[in-house]
Amino acid sequence: MIDNPYYTPEFHGDYELISIGRLDLEEGGSIPDCRLAVATFGTLNDAKDNAILIPTWYSGTHQIFRDVYIGPDHALNPDEYFIVVIDQIGSGLSTSPHNADGANAGIAMSKFPHVRIGDDVVAQERLLREHFEIETLQLVVGGSMGAQQTYEWAVRFPDKVKRAAPIAGTAQNTPHDFLFTKALNEAITSDPGFNGGEYSSNADVVGGLRRHAGIWAVMGFSTEFWKKEVWRALEFDSKEAFLEGFLEPYFTVMDPNDLLCMAWKWQRGDVARRTGGDLAAALGRITATTFVMPISEDMFFPVRDCRTEQEMIKGSELRVIDDVLGHLGLFGVAPTYMPQIDQHLGELLARPA
Repeated sequence: MIDNPYYTPEFHGDYELISIGRLDLEEGGSIPDCRLAVATFGTLNDAKDNAILIPTWYSGTHQIFRDVYIGPDHALNPDEYFIVVIDQIGSGLSTSPHNADGANAGIAMSKFPHVRIGDDVVAQERLLREHFEIETLQLVVGGSMGAQQTYEWAVRFPDKVKRAAPIAGTAQNTPHDFLFTKALNEAITSDPGFNGGEYSSNADVVGGLRRHAGIWAVMGFSTEFWKKEVWRALEFDSKEAFLEGFLEPYFTVMDPNDLLCMAWKWQRGDVARRTGGDLAAALGRITATTFVMPISEDMFFPVRDCRTEQEMIKGSELRVIDDVLGHLGLFGVAPTYMPQIDQHLGELLARPA
């Protein structure tokens, strides 16, 4: 176990660690004591039928949703709904390679087993059912890897999900996205300080994490973001200053093994595993009222890829979010981003389900 002060309430706000016990994994092996970091907003009603689930994206935690997406002035309104944000396995807050201790000590660091998107969803369903006694969800909504989990929820547990809103993500990862994520991973693992995953601190791998951030600069933001120098609106005076003042500090505090754990899942996200590789059959299982919400300039999950999947989901709608930032528009930096999200989610929540 590594002590990394970044993964504390000081940086992420309040959350509760809830154990769901032993979690056996799709790829074999298990997490002996799977603990999930959970942040809740609002009050669960007596009928336990006003819950919304938000799974998290790569490198992100509940903090971004608390600060940007949730509030009485948003569609994700805690005055009306009980909103549960569950940090994915490997997030650094839930059970992860760097924090595995106690019963999990045997799977710490490089020994951490491969986890799939489906494992996250099985763990989340167990937590909601056993800890909160929640059997149905008014909405599952998530961005990027959270969108992958949203699709998995809607396919795996169709009777439990009334509405689904995958934002900037796909149900089946593409070969291009797999290769991009491979480059992200190699930026980390090629650092001599990585030491086969047995480093003593994330600081040992700071060079790899910095290169990792640089690759995000190329793909995370759109070509238009750089061409129009949108970073000036974020109060940076050069693209180099933006990298050094925003992206690099964001990633260099994180744990390399945690990032690799999440990236492995991301690369292999595929709901068609449940239908013998037949994506149409998998998406055909979805009964939730679904809005598929790609970001217009996203270079990871372009609109065309999201549209192809959306057309396989009965009764679904494609709602494109216009944002020049591209994939990292998910951070809600542009003032035009959240109004679009709130409009679409508000309309979705108003639909009968």
